[in-house]
Amino acid sequence: MRVIIAAAGTAGHINPGIAIANKIKKESPRSEIVFLGTDRGLENDLVPRAGFTLETIDAYGLSKKISFKSLKNNLKTLKGIGEAKRIVKEFSPDIVIGTGGYICGAAILAAKKYKIPTMLHESNAFPGKAVKMLSKKVDTILISFEEAKKELTQAQNIVLTGTPTKIKNLHLSNVQKKEVLSRLGLKQEKPVLLIFGGSQGAKAINDAVTGLINQNLNNEYQIMWAPGPLQFNLVKQRIKNLSKQKGLKLVPYIYNMEEVLNSVDLVLARSGAMTITELAITGKPAIFVPLPNVSNNHQEYNAKVLEKVGAAKIILNKDLTPDVLNKEINDIIQDPKKLEAMGEHARKIAVENVEDKIYEEIKKLITNPM
Repeated sequence: MRVIIAAAGTAGHINPGIAIANKIKKESPRSEIVFLGTDRGLENDLVPRAGFTLETIDAYGLSKKISFKSLKNNLKTLKGIGEAKRIVKEFSPDIVIGTGGYICGAAILAAKKYKIPTMLHESNAFPGKAVKMLSKKVDTILISFEEAKKELTQAQNIVLTGTPTKIKNLHLSNVQKKEVLSRLGLKQEKPVLLIFGGSQGAKAINDAVTGLINQNLNNEYQIMWAPGPLQFNLVKQRIKNLSKQKGLKLVPYIYNMEEVLNSVDLVLARSGAMTITELAITGKPAIFVPLPNVSNNHQEYNAKVLEKVGAAKIILNKDLTPDVLNKEINDIIQDPKKLEAMGEHARKIAVENVEDKIYEEIKKLITNPM
């Protein structure tokens, strides 16, 4: 099997592509896989690190705004489409798969020119503009949430597969959870709130949590907090009497996220598609502060997927204060029955056997191209 996977920009676009590539190699070890990306995004680190070849082109998305910058980027994108056609022609793949970023447009258009089967994977509950525009051109669109279907009315074939992720439900015993928390300097006897904002951190969340701690509002729960590598030192400087803070574990980044996520009681985070997926899998209740000003407000739509089933609460960025946040945390974390019920509701939207379902759809397209 020869496959091109187009993925660029953020880890939320690239990691699903890598997971799909790993599944293909597992099922068909002789497969040849090339990633298509840009020279600007995280693909330049993540793809080679995962052991795959990366080809890069220029891709910015076509803008209708009139400015020197938009004109320049439009010309680069048109050139990038030509580069994508060359790569597709030379590699001659059996299928081209897009998992996110402007790169998908160039990849899909190139594949259609040579009558190669195409597939897109959409992680968000509200599909982006690029996916909507390409929906009538691709053969199959894989979605992570049922809510995405109503936005893809022109799609030929939509399949609910979920989003592939490394995080699994470990079904830890109380003893195992105690061991994980003990290594972090936390106790099992007091509920634990996990806070993270991704690799870049989340300034609004970090500001509110810093204020909460400095006002000594967090007396009834412990905090495991990863402000992000770029904001870690600033957060450390702003917390009063950091060395005397009990029940607080502060780290730049959480590398053992699977076991930590399986051991805590409540999560405070942004609401990227991958976070929603991982919380559903592990059955964790959440408080979401959706990232504002992102394409189609998709993080708020993502958060509503869990809010709708009773698994999460949403605080908008503009409403986030230490007092508001602390009240929401205590309303949930001090009620064991509510915690348990919200966790059970989260598990209801988890999709099982994600990689298997995606691989089956790939085989269908290659065997019976549309």
